[in-house]
Amino acid sequence: MMVWLRTHGLTACVLLLVGLFCLGPVLWQAVTSLKPDQDLVRLPPLFPERITGVHYDRVLLKSSLPQSLVNSLVVAASATATAIVVGAFCAFALARLPIAGKSVILGVALVTSMFPPIAVISPLYLLMREFGLRDTLVAVGLTHAVYSLPLAVWLLTSFFQQLPKELYQAARIDGCTPLQALLTIMLPLARPGLAVAALLVFIYSWNEFMFALTLTASDTTRTAPVAVALFPGLYEIPWGDLAAASLVVTLPVAALALVFQRHIIAGLTAGSVKG
Repeated sequence: MMVWLRTHGLTACVLLLVGLFCLGPVLWQAVTSLKPDQDLVRLPPLFPERITGVHYDRVLLKSSLPQSLVNSLVVAASATATAIVVGAFCAFALARLPIAGKSVILGVALVTSMFPPIAVISPLYLLMREFGLRDTLVAVGLTHAVYSLPLAVWLLTSFFQQLPKELYQAARIDGCTPLQALLTIMLPLARPGLAVAALLVFIYSWNEFMFALTLTASDTTRTAPVAVALFPGLYEIPWGDLAAASLVVTLPVAALALVFQRHIIAGLTAGSVKG
């Protein structure tokens, strides 16, 4: 035991400090969400002397946040499905089909993904208004899918390139079309990459704020991050309600990442070594 402590004690302490630093804001939000209103603006006590659930009651039962959570789920799921389906076809074509200028295409995709949202938000708003999609979930979901598509293409291209090309060649010799080879051979083998790309796109769409704020204008279409940002009142800031809302919005994504962390790690490392 003493040998282990001497060998790994410093590493364990550093990891503990880093973990506390990363989780500190979340823990503070959790403590704040359980404090009564009269204890929110004074210290001490650091921890609540009396735990209350009134903030969660307001957030979940007396606000538009539940509707916004449903909106976020619909937008994130549709954006993920669209980006993964389109990205899989594009990535397969770039990885296995004889297309000229593949590196240029990937480079252009990477460059387009680097544009900050503020640079495209004005023309995007005008475009959506022109098509009659302003203040709809379709506008937000489509925007998220398009903006996250380069990430999906880059990730999936590396996964398809990692798969043995002999499998694709054998499928072609056996009479499969490129589409059949993709659907029956390549996609099942690339499931770790598909899972990683889907999770990253989903998390991006769930957390995205600027597009959702600009393209929506009512409680029926606002996503969860926008709803939380609009929580502050006219004369005072409801810190307890904000803390509770922040945790409610964060927990689904955190739970998703925790459940699939092994798949994320396996997927991110699978494409790093060429077979």
